[in-house]
Amino acid sequence: MSYPIPSKMWQRVIITTLLLLIPSVGIAILRQSATVAVPGNQTPPSSTPTTSILPNHPDYQALQALVQQYSCVVSVQNFGTLGITRTEFATVLNACLNRSNELIATDPKIVTEADMKTLQRLQSEFAPELATLKSQIDELETRSPITPTEATRERIQAESTRKTQSLLTPPPLSIPSGSSVQDQVVNRPASPKLQAGRNIGTVAPEPQTSSRFNTENYNRIEDNPFHRVSNDPLSTFSIDVDTASYSNVRRFVTQGELPPKDAVRIEELINYFTYNYPQPKGDGPFSVTTEVAAAPWNAQHKLVQVGLQGKRLESETLPPSNLVFLIDVSGSMDDPNKLPLVQQSLKLLVNKLRPEDRVSLVVYAGNAGLVLPTTPGSQKSKILAAIDRLEAGGSTAGGQGIELAYKIAKQSFLKSGNNRVILATDGDFNVGVSSDADLTRLIEQKRDQGIFLTVLGFGTGNYKDSKMEQLADKGNGNYAYIDTLLEAKKVLVNDLRGTLFTIAKDVKIQVEFNPAKVQAYRLIGYENRLLQNQDFNDDKKDAGDIGAGHSVTALYEIIPTGRKSDVKLPEVDPLRYQGSGETALNTAGNELMQVKLRYKLPQDSTSQLITQTIQDDDLRADQIPSTNLRFAAAVAAFGMVLRDSEYKGNANYDLVMKLATQGKGEDQEGYRGEFIRLVEQSRELITKK
Repeated sequence: MSYPIPSKMWQRVIITTLLLLIPSVGIAILRQSATVAVPGNQTPPSSTPTTSILPNHPDYQALQALVQQYSCVVSVQNFGTLGITRTEFATVLNACLNRSNELIATDPKIVTEADMKTLQRLQSEFAPELATLKSQIDELETRSPITPTEATRERIQAESTRKTQSLLTPPPLSIPSGSSVQDQVVNRPASPKLQAGRNIGTVAPEPQTSSRFNTENYNRIEDNPFHRVSNDPLSTFSIDVDTASYSNVRRFVTQGELPPKDAVRIEELINYFTYNYPQPKGDGPFSVTTEVAAAPWNAQHKLVQVGLQGKRLESETLPPSNLVFLIDVSGSMDDPNKLPLVQQSLKLLVNKLRPEDRVSLVVYAGNAGLVLPTTPGSQKSKILAAIDRLEAGGSTAGGQGIELAYKIAKQSFLKSGNNRVILATDGDFNVGVSSDADLTRLIEQKRDQGIFLTVLGFGTGNYKDSKMEQLADKGNGNYAYIDTLLEAKKVLVNDLRGTLFTIAKDVKIQVEFNPAKVQAYRLIGYENRLLQNQDFNDDKKDAGDIGAGHSVTALYEIIPTGRKSDVKLPEVDPLRYQGSGETALNTAGNELMQVKLRYKLPQDSTSQLITQTIQDDDLRADQIPSTNLRFAAAVAAFGMVLRDSEYKGNANYDLVMKLATQGKGEDQEGYRGEFIRLVEQSRELITKK
């Protein structure tokens, strides 16, 4: 005998089947038809902001498991026992995002892959509630009173989150009141591309279609302060030719948001551009150019520019290259702006190879593997075919991949050539030799054996800027961020000689200021390149490297002696046994400062010294600053505005635009024009807010 099955039961069976077999459809049905899971014998309430999510709901149970697993701070009463509103659910979810960021900052493997996916899913489903959480917090606290103890725990949690920002970006949409704009934008979903024609010269990355669990991290940067010359007359630092920060900043602005402060390294913004410095004369690897002008953002101060220009080498004079491409093909690289862009970028480089060059291809994802053994540059079709075969998938054994790449580079070592590993990754090493200390020791060891490292960063969402910068620094190489194919062309085609061929290594600068002329100074940028004064003469101390044709620019902001300034200088008692300003005047004449540089030729272990003085009469009332200085000042001011630096003085986007327009010059490649458009877009973002 058969019995008719009620239509409502059929509906339940169908819905249950969809939920089990097609999770994405089930989620869509839940979103459209109801916001809670309701027992079958109850009538679903209307879908309103106060609708409860019950403990038997899958999302509720998933969040409860995360709370228990990672000890998330819960400020919502009755969580785990009674139903809660979507706003309350978002509050607990936000606490788990906070906690996960903290844990990942200490150990990337603590939060499991499955739990990260759960957090991503919940973050996407409750995006509206997370977005309005800050405005609803007062109402939430009224409805769910927090005891004084719990309130204290919330403050501790918030403070802990802020302290981890130097390692890991803060969780999205949990914004403490009073935060700056740059602090707030780190984890927003990428905005759609700007209108065509608004960003000529660059291709916007593909917009992200959903919110992501953002684990990008940047090392904390504290702006260099002013130093009193009477107590601290020496300034010593390593040069930096990296450009990653500029293209990364451009990526943020192109997506419709300002970058986080710690993503802005001013020296990398300045050195993204070439300057019209003269070529070196004689056998020296680079020339030294200096200039002094009034500081555009503070009329009481002066700006000193020190520029180095590397010797340009013709293709026929370049030594042969032994290049090992080390490609991250882990699951995290499975995005259009990651592995596919890596493949397109490397093809540009392959097309520039000569027959005497050698290429190998190593990949890593779970396990490292040799995809292409050492192959001469004349066999381009074979190399390109190997690049085309790359596919993303698996975890990331970064350390194992680097070890294999160096092994292959050693086997094909060219004694009189350029031996280099080129690492292309988003920096998300999470399996194998993953600690920064182990990786840097390995890279330093290989560097001393003559194998250098170039790092190319790709992608968004889990981008590990701090780790990749450190690896490139230790590997006597350079670090670039590639956000578009046009940027790949700049790095791997237009700037190929500077990217791959080192002409001087361990380049250090030491400046001594004359206290009779300068009362205080500040180095703009280079915060993570500072050296102890004694390091200048220590040939064992590693420093930056200059590639063929590279230019390097450093800016000092100085306060002349006897000049009143609105900048508060450090209070230090006068030194009893040191010479006075008058004594210095007698010995130094009209000198503002002395610039000393040390460098080694690529194959040498002993440094060479260059010395140059800068006179006070370099600044005359009728002197017009060069386009080099005006444009470098514009980029520096832009960086200070983005960082909201306490030393920005009167700098704003209007001043940046004025200086950049005046200093644009010939701009054959169009990079300076692109910078001006980038400043315009940044100003528009501020206006909209």
